[in-house]
Amino acid sequence: ASAAIKHYVEQGKALNATAMDAIGTRYLCLLNTTELQAIEPSVLKLVSLNPSACSQQTKDILYDKAKQAFSSQRVFPAYYELILPYLGGAPGEDLKALSQDNVNMNISTFVNLKRDSLMSLTPPEVQGLLGLNLPDLAKWQYRSPVREWIQVQKHSQLEQLHIGLTGGTQEGYINFITPKFPASSSGPLGAVAMALHLLPALLLGFLMMSILS
Repeated sequence: ASAAIKHYVEQGKALNATAMDAIGTRYLCLLNTTELQAIEPSVLKLVSLNPSACSQQTKDILYDKAKQAFSSQRVFPAYYELILPYLGGAPGEDLKALSQDNVNMNISTFVNLKRDSLMSLTPPEVQGLLGLNLPDLAKWQYRSPVREWIQVQKHSQLEQLHIGLTGGTQEGYINFITPKFPASSSGPLGAVAMALHLLPALLLGFLMMSILS
């Protein structure tokens, strides 16, 4: 199949809708980068493809083409259904934008998003993407990639999802840093530094004398 596709392209024939329909999802992953780049975005309006089993590079290229093909539908609810098969190549900023559209992404689509893109999402953005399917996230909390995503989120934001997620990073810790003064016995600054350094011990001694008296 790969040799046949290569021969077809080398003859100067276009990967138009007819050709892509013949290739279909079954052989889609056999296309190399040059062949993928030769596909006109408009072709994706006429064929039904699913690159979910392909390499990340193939997903990235086809997502860019799908985004161009369906850009005129971006303001309509149907856009999500059109772009859905190609979301495995979507960058984080595009997923963040989708999170504002009430798309109710299912969990199987979510866990197969591009890893870097998924990890860039905040809990509120994930809630916006999954919508009614948010409770399904809890079923994946001990499995990759949801487990890794939880580990880098703020615990307080995870709790706000109210679906029983455990983990995340704790907040509110205060680090006390003890000032260090340079050792100096001469000059006004040295005297002040020494006095500040000895102040707790002097106060404690005064307190003990008061109690004993």
